[in-house]
Amino acid sequence: MGDVEHIKQRRRAPKFALGFIILIAALGLFILGTSIVVTQQDEYTLIRQFGKVERIITKPGLSFKIPFIEDTAKLPNKTLLYDLAPSDVITKDKKTMVADSYVLWKIEDPLLFVKSLNAQIANAESRINTTVYNSIKNVISRMAQSEVISGRHGALSSAIMDNIGDVMDQYGIKLISVETKHLDLPSDNKTAVYERMISERNNIAASYTAEGESEAKKIRNQTDNEIVIKISAAKADAEKTIAAGEAEYMKILAAAYSDESRSDFYSFVRSLDAAKVSLSGDNKTLILNSDSPLAKIFNSIE
Repeated sequence: MGDVEHIKQRRRAPKFALGFIILIAALGLFILGTSIVVTQQDEYTLIRQFGKVERIITKPGLSFKIPFIEDTAKLPNKTLLYDLAPSDVITKDKKTMVADSYVLWKIEDPLLFVKSLNAQIANAESRINTTVYNSIKNVISRMAQSEVISGRHGALSSAIMDNIGDVMDQYGIKLISVETKHLDLPSDNKTAVYERMISERNNIAASYTAEGESEAKKIRNQTDNEIVIKISAAKADAEKTIAAGEAEYMKILAAAYSDESRSDFYSFVRSLDAAKVSLSGDNKTLILNSDSPLAKIFNSIE
């Protein structure tokens, strides 16, 4: 019996050793797994020991911590968006407007962020809300309503960022930009403002129309004067041409009458013209003196 029991104990020993090795291996794997820290591209990893931040991992990849003594927390390492609630602001000319804005920001210094804001995103958003709202209110209070409206596509954002300056650096926060989604009028006076703007635009349009009509009248008067001058010059040129033509005509006639061989023919033509004129109307009777040129021509015909 003693030998049998001894054999059984010898058989149990390897099994016990194998189980112990597996337990140790499993424990080692567990400890190794709890000591590995994975940091993603868009995050910071805080390594804490008994609640105190010992170090911050800022680069992505694998790192290690002391199991059961150190624990980890994550902070975003990317651009974040905070949407401010719409709020009333007053312009330099005492006009109330509703500003609806949002902020793009990121954690620039995670250690300072932890020390100043206890690593809480909500605390950061509260600081951002107060700082940005005060800046928007201060900037718009120095601008007329028309300047606010015309500057909402870039100039207003730049002025707000300049007004904030580096005040958020103390929290390890970087403000990337402050953008305005809407700059609107309160609903209770929106209609009145729109009506006033329409009236102003109508007055401007009427002024432009009057200026255009005045300019058109000047152009018409100037054109009419130029036409009158050109017509007068053309008539004067025509009179000169006619006078020159008549003078040339008289020269031709004088040359014709001075030629004895042609004078009888031209006397005959002129007499016929005179007879034609005298035969106008219903009276077709032509009475000639015997000494008239035409009678002489008729009498000379055999």
